[in-house]
Amino acid sequence: MTDAFPHLDAFLQYLSAERGLSEHTLRAYSSDLLRYFEWAERSNVDPLRLTHRALRRYLADLDRSGYARRTISRRLAALRTFMGYLSDEGIVTSDPSRVVSAPRTPRHLPDVVPQDVLRVLLDTPDPDTLVGIRDRAILEVLYASGIRVSELTGLTLNRLDLRFGLATVMGKGSKERVVPLHQFAIRRVRDYLEWARPKLVRGDDPGTVFLSTRGNPLSADAVRRLLKTHLATAGAATALSPHSLRHTFATHLLEGGADLRTVQELLGHVALSTTQIYTHVSMKRLQDVHRQAHPRA
Repeated sequence: MTDAFPHLDAFLQYLSAERGLSEHTLRAYSSDLLRYFEWAERSNVDPLRLTHRALRRYLADLDRSGYARRTISRRLAALRTFMGYLSDEGIVTSDPSRVVSAPRTPRHLPDVVPQDVLRVLLDTPDPDTLVGIRDRAILEVLYASGIRVSELTGLTLNRLDLRFGLATVMGKGSKERVVPLHQFAIRRVRDYLEWARPKLVRGDDPGTVFLSTRGNPLSADAVRRLLKTHLATAGAATALSPHSLRHTFATHLLEGGADLRTVQELLGHVALSTTQIYTHVSMKRLQDVHRQAHPRA
């Protein structure tokens, strides 16, 4: 097993340098592959010389251990990417993971913040405090643009153009895209930049738009925590996340008549199939309205 570790390190460096994956994603790959290495050692299997039979055993053991199908699929995906890398580098001559299908996972509709909750939530932060002014801007930007929480925390001042209502964000795979902001968001970001941010800066300005109370770039975890705090204040389900606002943004655009390709571009999805799940959300709403309104439904 020890022979596999140098290849794992090189693989993670490849994912970082060539594919531009985030630290969070790299940690997930590392964790999943280390679990696979542990299994290989227990099962007396060479992790770099994987056979079709051994791979089937690995997946069966995960299933018997009670892992969710989604977890098994993720671990198989990590192993496929790793084995593909080893094959491309000429380290292995066969890759059975390419012909093994992942277990089917149920497709869950994204969480969408109800309209009444959303209206209350966006106005919950206290506009008379520095943190409240900041949080009002954060929540409005998340809903206005549908950007990921990592894209929000990585947004820098030089990539924000409030005159034209545009923000340039760095998405997955280090791919840039430009997203528009509506007037409510522009107004709240202007208030934050004028009244709150200058007082949050401590020493050298890091250049990111949103800062913590210590003057550091705001972290993704901090955004998740502040959202939960404001959800609790608004009396809403605290299980909702910043990603729920992204789902809500996409769903509301489609319900408002936006076409799927436009929503795909705004969300930064590579494949249209990733965006198509939102059509199911809109269809569910249409079915609900139909059942409520049609005399024979």
